[in-house]
Amino acid sequence: MADEAGVAQVPGTPDQTVGAEAGMSGDDSVPLERSLPGRSYTSEAEFARERDQVLLPGWFCVGRGDGLTEPGCYLAADVCGESIIVTRTGDGGLAGYYNLCRHRGSRLVPRAGDQPVCGRFPGAVRCPYHAWTYGLDGTLRAAPFLPALRKHRAALSLHRVDVAAWGGFVFARLEPPAAPGPADPLEATLGEIPARVAAYPLAGLRTGARLRYDVAANWKVILENYNECYHCGPVHPELCELVPAFRRGGGDLDWEAGIPHRPGATTFTSTGTTGRAPFPGLSEAERTRHFGELVLPNLMLSLSADHVAAFTVWPRSAGQTTVLCDFLFHPAELARPGFDPSDAAGFWDLVNRQDWSICEQVQDGMGSRRFSVGYLAPMEQPSADIGRYVAARLDPAQP
Repeated sequence: MADEAGVAQVPGTPDQTVGAEAGMSGDDSVPLERSLPGRSYTSEAEFARERDQVLLPGWFCVGRGDGLTEPGCYLAADVCGESIIVTRTGDGGLAGYYNLCRHRGSRLVPRAGDQPVCGRFPGAVRCPYHAWTYGLDGTLRAAPFLPALRKHRAALSLHRVDVAAWGGFVFARLEPPAAPGPADPLEATLGEIPARVAAYPLAGLRTGARLRYDVAANWKVILENYNECYHCGPVHPELCELVPAFRRGGGDLDWEAGIPHRPGATTFTSTGTTGRAPFPGLSEAERTRHFGELVLPNLMLSLSADHVAAFTVWPRSAGQTTVLCDFLFHPAELARPGFDPSDAAGFWDLVNRQDWSICEQVQDGMGSRRFSVGYLAPMEQPSADIGRYVAARLDPAQP
């Protein structure tokens, strides 16, 4: 869905246009901020540039840590064409590394494909090709019939990936940022988001349903769409019945205070109601209003009183993106006889498909020779944050 604000801000002033930061031309007489240039959404060369300079060095959400309960449990995921593994170590921490044996390059576990997969190592990571064996932290333990390598174990450890967790979500940073100086921790990326959603028991929630979508649109089109509600009236009639304020174009929405539902409604379902109890400890506003957050580069959160819809966005190419929508519920609700997530998942599926359809139309239009840049209305300013985030991380000396 495309209706959330709350993205952690990228440094910049309101009078800086995204197009200007990206060094592109446009009609200066149009009194609207410009988007990123069209090639940013359609060019495979630009996608490769963003992958290397924005996505791989960013804190990419690779899924939930629900399955990482014991030492050896792992989560394998494909991030922009690179396969990685995150595992629970013997001391209870997390370790991450490329899914790549240091000997001949074999995959340590079968490649995950378009969805993260979970498994468990039996105390160590053993390559299926020649049985080189690594500790759960990625250090080489044994290379059969090669005793001379014992003193070179440190040099032959698995290639590391930075990993961190927040709210039950697991984040991986595959490459250090190119800029000199220490890399930002996950906390810097999250900014004030943890404080804003502190009442929601995110770390303790569990996945009750998942929807998967292949969207023929650039990953930034999807995030920009999520981060504004200017489109809500034309695109989401059912959603606007549930949240009438969305019909007004989004200019007066106060996401920090939450968006009220219609009278008698409290959650994102087709009826606006549910038999599930609200999460314990929520304020009155959190029990009756809808909140949203965007954690760049790829996690979108929509928070209702009884469930959280967590979208992870997986860029595949300039014009193809996979979106996974996980529905998170309180364990007590999941354990109730007859638990049924379809009231939330069904409504979200309707809204999601409306969003993906319009995103695909946008992507198709951006391929026209006449499209060079888009314009952002004042109520779309949260969407401009995606452009600023990308432009601030691209090296102008590496076109």
